[in-house]
Amino acid sequence: MKIYENEEYREDVRYTASLKLPWEKLQDVSVLISGASGLLGSFLIDTLMERNQRGMNCTIYALGRSERYARERFANYWEDRHFHYLLQDINQPVAGVVCDKVDYVLHLASNTHPVAYALDPIGTIHTNIIGTDHMLQFAETHQTKRVAFASSNEIYGENRGDVECFLEDYCGYLDSNTLRAGYPESKRCGEALCQAYRRQKKLDIVISRFTRSYGPTMQMSDTKAISQFIQRAITGKDIILKSAGMQYYSYTYVSDAVSGFLTILLCGENGQAYNIADSASDIMLRNLAQIIAEITGSQVIFEIPDELEKTGYSTATKARLDSTKLQKLGWTARYDIREGVERTIRILKENDR
Repeated sequence: MKIYENEEYREDVRYTASLKLPWEKLQDVSVLISGASGLLGSFLIDTLMERNQRGMNCTIYALGRSERYARERFANYWEDRHFHYLLQDINQPVAGVVCDKVDYVLHLASNTHPVAYALDPIGTIHTNIIGTDHMLQFAETHQTKRVAFASSNEIYGENRGDVECFLEDYCGYLDSNTLRAGYPESKRCGEALCQAYRRQKKLDIVISRFTRSYGPTMQMSDTKAISQFIQRAITGKDIILKSAGMQYYSYTYVSDAVSGFLTILLCGENGQAYNIADSASDIMLRNLAQIIAEITGSQVIFEIPDELEKTGYSTATKARLDSTKLQKLGWTARYDIREGVERTIRILKENDR
């Protein structure tokens, strides 16, 4: 079964597409989406295409680096007149990929898993800085109404122990003289670029700060801890925890993450950043591993990480986000961490992708 054929997944898409948002802003417009085949981008496209079935008439230009994978993932509407896949590495100029006016630029492309930070630190930094600059240049030259930039909870750095949860104005500690700093520092630079283009080029830009997102749209190559836990669980293997598991993080199920992103896109204030998180999905890593083990009848095994793995791991021990600002726009999460994980596992077990 393909993911888009799974009824539980389709229910997530229909629910998100039925949220009380000002969808009229996307009526008869065009959007350019980078990171189209990723965990968040693919669910976002499914949601917009669901709205198109209800008459929204939104043209989607989906950027990605693997047409083969995209053809499989988006096979159900590959020939739809509203969907256009564009083979494009955003580290290369994107100015000429679309000749028409593009109303919204949604930039979600990024390396988002730890091994990529260690194996390709240059590519990680380039995507978050040069790639972001290319997307902003495109927005400037295509009369774009709004840019939505996907940032990360990692821009907050280390919790200095002075707060329980990060508000949008928190500035934590980052040691920039490390390999692992490439991801959070370049995301910070991406946000700074957004503010520079707002002021200098008069672009309208909103920033979404995602926390650790997960769900059935994740790729099997993803090396984030929660993704590895789930991958092992659905194949009947024990959960391997490569630390004491005391890290206390916020997590977000994919449909809740995308509903937050859409709320920011359609309701957020120009120039503002918004956290996407919910306290019901805040959990210590060891407790997360135990929940997944309980769901699948497996065991949690402690193992020392190898040197490559250690270089990609975050050193943050507490990274919980406060989403009060986003909630004031009307957003609420639908799933807590257990419900989201159970749903992810059920869908992936039926999925042959």
